[in-house]
Amino acid sequence: MAPLSRRALLAAGTALPAVTVLRRARAAEFSYKYASNLPVSHPLNMRAQQAADRIKGATGGKLEIQVFPNNQLGSDTDMLSQLRSGALEFFTLSGLILSTLVPPAAINGVGFAFKDYDQVWKAMDGPVGAYVRGEIDKRGLVAFEKVWDNGYRQVTSSSHPIRTPDDFSGFKIRVPVAALWTSLFQALGAGPTSINFSEVYSALQTHVVDGQENPLAIIETAKLYEVQKYLSMTNHMWDGYWFLANRRAFDRLPADVQAVVQQEFNRSALEERQDVAGMNGSLADTLKGQGMAINQPDPAPFREKLRKAGFYAEWKGKFGEQAWGTLESVVGTLA
Repeated sequence: MAPLSRRALLAAGTALPAVTVLRRARAAEFSYKYASNLPVSHPLNMRAQQAADRIKGATGGKLEIQVFPNNQLGSDTDMLSQLRSGALEFFTLSGLILSTLVPPAAINGVGFAFKDYDQVWKAMDGPVGAYVRGEIDKRGLVAFEKVWDNGYRQVTSSSHPIRTPDDFSGFKIRVPVAALWTSLFQALGAGPTSINFSEVYSALQTHVVDGQENPLAIIETAKLYEVQKYLSMTNHMWDGYWFLANRRAFDRLPADVQAVVQQEFNRSALEERQDVAGMNGSLADTLKGQGMAINQPDPAPFREKLRKAGFYAEWKGKFGEQAWGTLESVVGTLA
């Protein structure tokens, strides 16, 4: 299915495909909630709403899922707690944040691990995804098969482009409050500073830091191009969203309804991946038009810098032989 344009995404719910109805229409027997931290107009929420609508139709209204975007139900950690308690039935969450509960879930964020999207999906739809789902299952949650795309992260700067690892020397970069980010940029020779995202714009504006890193969509929507000149397409880290369900709530659903739920959310995940790919292509042009100078570094020297700095060896030890071996079975030897 072709990816949606921004305009089409906003009208996405008006032309849904026909679905097979399992039951005659009735009042909802199950009323569940789905939450995310992304804006309502993001492809993830648009496609999740489509899936919820298809599920309602396919079950004859037996299961109704209400969508709560944009942190309406709290912070990521709040919503994860709600999911675990059963106050929330469905939730999409970055593996890097989920790692506070399921440490191996952060493995997709290892710096410069994936050479391209082909490797990302080979790993996440294959052995890496299967391994992490198994670890999630041990914590009493259900992780659906298809991971949703958040995108590769890129570096922006007010002072100079990042073309080689040497350009990180003495570079003050804002990172999220997470050990993997701090470790990555320390190994590259930068000076990482953990700052909450709400303070990033002012930190860049006042030169508390020289730069930051985020997916293109966030760079554009947060208007970071107003306080950053250079955009280096480093692709240094890929992140995605696991579609999670509370185990008890999911098990309460009849088997045929469970099958429809998984089918439709997995279908929407694949469609959302196409949407994000299309958005990324147009966003690079948009940011260039807003005055950013864009460059595409060669990732090979960055990987070598991390290897020599002991970054991969350190995180191999933290993730363990099984998780690391599963990652390297797709991407090749890192440590």
